[in-house]
Amino acid sequence: MYFAIYALDKPDMLDVRMKTRAAHREYLHSPDAPVRLMLGGPMLADDGETMVGSLIVVEADSIEKVEAFSANDPYRLAGLVGSVSIRPWNWTAGNPDLADAS
Repeated sequence: MYFAIYALDKPDMLDVRMKTRAAHREYLHSPDAPVRLMLGGPMLADDGETMVGSLIVVEADSIEKVEAFSANDPYRLAGLVGSVSIRPWNWTAGNPDLADAS
């Protein structure tokens, strides 16, 4: 099953984000992760440049695995994240696994 992780940064934390970004990206791509990263990237402020959060889609057996994965993200451990929402997601449009289902 797919899950969307929607995380918003606390205000005025861009410096923490930038200092932690390499560790965050390495964590997302860890071969030992309990989830499989499908897609993700930073959410941007209205200026279209300033990073203010993250949207990450993973595949996992349970929401509990996704919650544990999210809780151990270096961004969260560094105190960057102000709020997180995790929801099951039905990936239909653009899903490469469904390309032959049309």
